[in-house]
Amino acid sequence: MALLPILRYPDPRLHTRAKPVAAVDAGIRQLVADMAETMYEAPGIGLAATQVNVHKRVLVLDVSEDKSQLMAFINPEILQRDGEHVGEEGCLSVPGIYETVKRSERVKVRALDTEGKPFELEADGLLAVCLQHEIDHLDGMVFVEYLSQLKLNRIKAKLAKQARITA
Repeated sequence: MALLPILRYPDPRLHTRAKPVAAVDAGIRQLVADMAETMYEAPGIGLAATQVNVHKRVLVLDVSEDKSQLMAFINPEILQRDGEHVGEEGCLSVPGIYETVKRSERVKVRALDTEGKPFELEADGLLAVCLQHEIDHLDGMVFVEYLSQLKLNRIKAKLAKQARITA
């Protein structure tokens, strides 16, 4: 396994729409393992392949308290959305920034597992939010882009300042 570099917003590669995985093979399973290691090390609860500059529809997440329930979703798609949830979100690609975002309260998702078998999952709460957030990444969208232009400009300025300080 290997740690992968995480792209930082506003890197334009974060806006690349990921392509579907044609076949779940050893390379995809290695990507899932590397993404999981990267996510846990960061530390985070979700990571989309787009965030590590791999433009395939793959995401990993683990919303458990003890980081023991890794889930991988290959070619995920949201089949159904219900309700409304408003909550604070953060992102490994937008470090140190937490903002309130409106999402669906419940989602039904279809995807492939690491063996290439299709499955469906109904999720609510943090899992539903995380799935929507990571699928957005696969579609080339970053959560801060749901915010007003004023807030987005402030975030970009703050991130640019952080980058100058750490450079």
